[in-house]
Amino acid sequence: MKKPDVVRNAEKLVRDDEEGKIFPSQQQTPPGLTGEMDPVPDHGEQTWRGRGRLEGLKAFITGADSGIGRAVAIAYAREGADVAIGYLPEEQVDAEETARVVEEAGRTAVLVPADLRTNEECVRSIGEAVEGLGGLDILVNNAGYHWERSGEGLEGLDLEEMDRTFRTNLNAILWLSRAALPHLGEGASIINTSSVQAYDPSTSLLDYAATKAAVNNLTVNLAADLGPKGIRVNAVAPGPIWTPLQPATRFPEKVESFGANTPLGRAGQPSEMAGAYVFLASPEEASYVSGTVIGVTGGRPVF
Repeated sequence: MKKPDVVRNAEKLVRDDEEGKIFPSQQQTPPGLTGEMDPVPDHGEQTWRGRGRLEGLKAFITGADSGIGRAVAIAYAREGADVAIGYLPEEQVDAEETARVVEEAGRTAVLVPADLRTNEECVRSIGEAVEGLGGLDILVNNAGYHWERSGEGLEGLDLEEMDRTFRTNLNAILWLSRAALPHLGEGASIINTSSVQAYDPSTSLLDYAATKAAVNNLTVNLAADLGPKGIRVNAVAPGPIWTPLQPATRFPEKVESFGANTPLGRAGQPSEMAGAYVFLASPEEASYVSGTVIGVTGGRPVF
């Protein structure tokens, strides 16, 4: 059976040498930039083929400048949606590239720079997204942060990093969802980004893993709360995915073997995540799907 283009592209971007190294050793300053990565991730620029599944819809995606968020933005645009791109101000270069590809697909791209660690910024972001798009049908809470520590567990826990992790990964979902609610009608959807860490946590990512377990709980709870309004709420749990967050927040030696612990033996590419987000956003294909978490983990368990 012939491998799909997205799989062949993903396999080209990893190496398998006798030392078990998958990526070259590298490190960036957070939040990291796509152009400085080796290799540059595949976001589906050459592989995603739209089928009109989101025609005419309007989506706000946080963390859409790079990585999973960029892949989702590209897929949504090629499926017919206009996209507001949320990102940190220091990620402007990456965000502009995402916007370029969205506009190349013939869709509207709205740039929404913000640090989502306060309710005020979340409310402002939703307002700018709605104004720029002329409405809102899909909210993708994808922005995330983690910091891998040398001292594992409680002893290595930095309180400032912990606060940033919880505010970005968990608080922002509540703030953004609440601000978006008045603009979401029947048939709209909220999609959160969880993680395999919610099911198989690493002590070096103690706070991050806790936020992702909370995201799963919150997703189910929001689905129950918003279901009577006709709003679906789901989540996607990625495994190890090659994004700027990895070289920006992991030790270089950890980057070299990133993804080797999956049954498929490699890290995933952002383009391999997009299908789950498209499915969950589709008002036809996922019309009866709510309160669920889809794992895209290279074989690592999510139960």
